[in-house]
Amino acid sequence: MSFKCGLVGMPNVGKSSIFNLLTKQSISAENYPFCTIDPNNAYVEVPDARLKELAEINKSKRVINAAIEFVDIAGLIKGASEGEGLGNEFLSHIMKTDVIAHVVRFFQDDDVIHVNGSPNPLSDFQDINLELILSDITVTQKYLNNLKKSKRPIKNKIELINDIELLLKHLSNEKPARVFQYTDNLSELTDLKLLTNKPMFVIANVDENIKDIDKFRADNEVEMIVPINAVVEQEIASLNREEQQIFLQDLGMKETALERIIKTGYDLLGLKTFFTSGEKESRAWAAKKNFNASECSGIIHSDIEKGFIRAETISYDDYIKFGGEQGSKNNGVWRQEGKDYLVQEGDVIYFRFNV
Repeated sequence: MSFKCGLVGMPNVGKSSIFNLLTKQSISAENYPFCTIDPNNAYVEVPDARLKELAEINKSKRVINAAIEFVDIAGLIKGASEGEGLGNEFLSHIMKTDVIAHVVRFFQDDDVIHVNGSPNPLSDFQDINLELILSDITVTQKYLNNLKKSKRPIKNKIELINDIELLLKHLSNEKPARVFQYTDNLSELTDLKLLTNKPMFVIANVDENIKDIDKFRADNEVEMIVPINAVVEQEIASLNREEQQIFLQDLGMKETALERIIKTGYDLLGLKTFFTSGEKESRAWAAKKNFNASECSGIIHSDIEKGFIRAETISYDDYIKFGGEQGSKNNGVWRQEGKDYLVQEGDVIYFRFNV
């Protein structure tokens, strides 16, 4: 399981530059609106130092990290929900993502064109959010109209219509769907797909002056903001891992931009990591935090889930402490868990199955 993170925002806010930074690509990042037309995609390994330790213990031939897919989506402008710019097509690209990273320009540079003349983080952010909400209003109204006309028997149809009308009123008050209190009826709908129901965080594209972020956070009730100084981060990315740690420490930072963004995405999507490790390979897998052992086995292969017998499990810390499988067994920390076992962050698991 990997997740897809869509970079959205107005034209010329630095989406393509940040995409290049995160993915080590070299796509065009020119100084004019709509430089990006078709979305650019790239898979990036999720850094995890634990894999190296597991691979060394088991002398694994391959090491496979979990992955995240970044998508650089062309800039949106006012009127995108009505097709302005290249709006409708780009809104459909956002729908295919799992989490939205809204890139907001905080840096000041007269040489970099802004579609509204000069950057205003607050209004730029609100303009794009409003376009997403307006798109959701159109989708929800159409869904409601079709529901009312439908002759098919629909469970709790009257209650469902009332719930959708409340959602529509919520959206009409310029509030995103993700903060709406969904009823059980609405939660069960799989075909009402709304852009503003996707988890979202802000990437603040900053320069040396980052004093406006706290005010921005308060004005927008945004909890998750990842500040990135693209110039500094590009320099960090060019260093080896040891040099990066020294540089980050000098700056009072602990993680690179990529690591901070991945951590934020994992938190928003409610993901955890478990491991499989042996002589053939050591591998990290991403799973929902509420996934049990059987569901986690299905991420590896559906046949394993179908024929699940048990999950031989140990925490990563104990696995390292006791030098692997045999040492863990000798010290009584090797466990046998059933299919309903709630897999914990960092578990090392050997799935036993029969097909």
